[in-house]
Amino acid sequence: MSTAPTLRFERALLRDGVVHLACADEVGRGALSGPVTIGMVVISAQTRTAPQGVRDSKLLTPEARERLAPKVRRWALSHAVGHASPAEIDSYGIIAALRLAGRRALAQLSVVPDAVLLDGNHDYLSAPVQDALFEMAAPPAEPVGGIGSVPPVTTMIKADMKCAGVAAASILAKTTRDALMSQLHEEFPAYLWAENKGYSAPAHIAALAEHGPCVHHRRSWSLPGVSVAG
Repeated sequence: MSTAPTLRFERALLRDGVVHLACADEVGRGALSGPVTIGMVVISAQTRTAPQGVRDSKLLTPEARERLAPKVRRWALSHAVGHASPAEIDSYGIIAALRLAGRRALAQLSVVPDAVLLDGNHDYLSAPVQDALFEMAAPPAEPVGGIGSVPPVTTMIKADMKCAGVAAASILAKTTRDALMSQLHEEFPAYLWAENKGYSAPAHIAALAEHGPCVHHRRSWSLPGVSVAG
């Protein structure tokens, strides 16, 4: 049985001189279609315990995520969601696309954070010293609003499971991206995105084999059901 995430790690960072901490998580990294999305919430030492029920979005039902999302927005000092499109993923690679989505989220925050806590073991927000190791081409410089530059980044493996702030960010990212994929389903119903949200479900793969990819697919990827020539 999983333990509920807490703010213990976030509060340790806040005691260490950070005034406003942005907690971030991504969704859609492994999807075949649709954007990659970054959710962010900002907290401080005065921030109360996260709303009851907050967990990594993957552990919650769609109904639970929808119920929690407005509570998370009211709870956070500031919140934002940023996207990078399939075309940007194709042009620049997934790591650069994560950076674009994250910086777009940062630029929307009404409270400027002093630091960022990312789920995972790779800092995709800060510009890498050697782009060539990760990207196919360097993306355009992305503004980050009043921040001016990306704040210092801390990464933590399984932060979405352990850190309530990151779990809260994952809920905002997931509900926002799911809603977007449901809207795109109305335009391209054959792929059943309202159900699979762009991931490699059997019905999605079957539709790719029958209809081929559309403008919202990541065409640079080896899409299942799609021939190399297609």
